Amino acid sequence: MSKAILINSLAKGGAERVAVNLFRALNFDYLIVFDDSDIAYDVPREKIICLGAPPSKGLRTKFLNLIRRVYLTKKIKKEKNIDVCISFLEPANLINVLSKGKELCITSFRVNYTETLKNDPFLGKGLLRKITVFLYKIMFKHIYNRANFMVTISNNARGDLIENFGLDERKTVTIYNPFYFENIQKLSKERLNNDEIVFENRDTIATVGRLTKQKGQWYLLRIYRELKRKFPELKLLLLGDGELKEYLVKLSEDLNLKTYVWDRDDLSGDFDVYFLGFRKNPFKYISRSKVFVFPSLWEGFPNALVEAMACGIPVVSADCRSGPREILSPDTDFNYQTKEPEFAEYGVLMPPFDVEFKKANEPLGEREKVWVEVLGELLQDEELRRKYSRKALERARDFDVKNIVKDWEGILMCRENR
Repeated sequence: MSKAILINSLAKGGAERVAVNLFRALNFDYLIVFDDSDIAYDVPREKIICLGAPPSKGLRTKFLNLIRRVYLTKKIKKEKNIDVCISFLEPANLINVLSKGKELCITSFRVNYTETLKNDPFLGKGLLRKITVFLYKIMFKHIYNRANFMVTISNNARGDLIENFGLDERKTVTIYNPFYFENIQKLSKERLNNDEIVFENRDTIATVGRLTKQKGQWYLLRIYRELKRKFPELKLLLLGDGELKEYLVKLSEDLNLKTYVWDRDDLSGDFDVYFLGFRKNPFKYISRSKVFVFPSLWEGFPNALVEAMACGIPVVSADCRSGPREILSPDTDFNYQTKEPEFAEYGVLMPPFDVEFKKANEPLGEREKVWVEVLGELLQDEELRRKYSRKALERARDFDVKNIVKDWEGILMCRENR
């Protein structure tokens, strides 16, 4: 008997990283992917099975590709004698269920689907969005409920799928993402080499995430511009790449901020904002910053937030759906969203922003002003930062892979008891 994880690809991404972490921690035998053209993680090649069915365009081609993927996955499950298969992301979850045989079939949902579908820019605001939501509800209720277990990334996401999409509550469990805490700590202490110039005699605030609508970095740029009035030497670091790169860089420059872009400029300490792109080790940048700021508009479970906490720096996060509240204030109602600054047990929760792009010449909104005040307070109050640094490390340990893997082993034992 063997065990496998099924995922679209092993390209850069939070879900992909979690899948690889679990693959290692649970000592699984295979990683089944649709496309192996862009592998960003160090996995033994002999453990990777590629279906050779990359993404396709057009409804007819997509449908034929779906059938092909189901056939190939079912064949591999039989040939490799797979008795447990955990899937991550769409369409891997769908393929896993449609190819289900006698094996333990576990799907894993990584987002709050209501928030994701509501804010998907490709769906617009009319009939297409309504049809898509309707189809998702049918798929979840009548297909995904055939899985043995459905794992959600947070309690808020679990409640959303049960209440709004019809998942079977008895089969649905929440398991948080696992992190290699000691490895993050080790990486956070690595030398910066030439990049040290960014930090010389200067305070920095940092954020990590794809440059995309979901992450809301434009709000942080506007907030930072206001912070510089009081902290003229303060620098802002943005780590990540994505489709909003040009918009964010232009906004930064329109805000009269001297802007460094990783693939355009020569690095020096003279810039205000640093777009550093994707870095293999973001932790050495985070750990040298004063505060980690997380302005996301919606989430599933924010890996970057936990990783920043594991680096031992205080975090300020939007209280968006879903995840930040469960991480920073786990004993409170995870369905609640704050309307004012909340100095929670493990970090600061802030009123979330609207999903609305902003221009440089628009005045700061009330929530942006509140963020400026709180970040200013944290930058000035060393004792408060020390307190939240200690609490961040304490909480991050809860998500260490040694703790999270026990939850996965609990549902895997069901295979032995069936």
